[in-house]
Amino acid sequence: MLENVKKKINKDYLKSEVSKVEDGDLDMVMDNKEAIDKKLNNSGMKKYAELGKLMFGMLKDYRRGEYTAPPWFTIAAIGLTLLYVFNPMDMLPDFLPGVGYVDDFALFTVAVRFIESDLHAYLDWKISEAKEANA
Repeated sequence: MLENVKKKINKDYLKSEVSKVEDGDLDMVMDNKEAIDKKLNNSGMKKYAELGKLMFGMLKDYRRGEYTAPPWFTIAAIGLTLLYVFNPMDMLPDFLPGVGYVDDFALFTVAVRFIESDLHAYLDWKISEAKEANA
């Protein structure tokens, strides 16, 4: 069963689902930030919780019009990933002990591979903004 889920959550799955993301989905992500943060923090996977914070930051700055560099694919991939994590009844329901988060982290991993350079560019931008504010 786990192997089947891992095969389904791949670059083709990401690309097909990202094409369905709309602005309203991004609103839903931001409206549920606290619950998504809590889920990521309680997963025991600190790496994903930190990446989630970074993704939320980019999404927030993008929606405010402060950070305009990322392509729509990156913003949609962030929205899709965080909404998928938020959904308790995805491919593997989260209440299944030991395996409930496998699909969530598989999608997270695939998405980060595709948007990694945009995440790095966002971090560089944040550092630059902080330096300018302190100058």
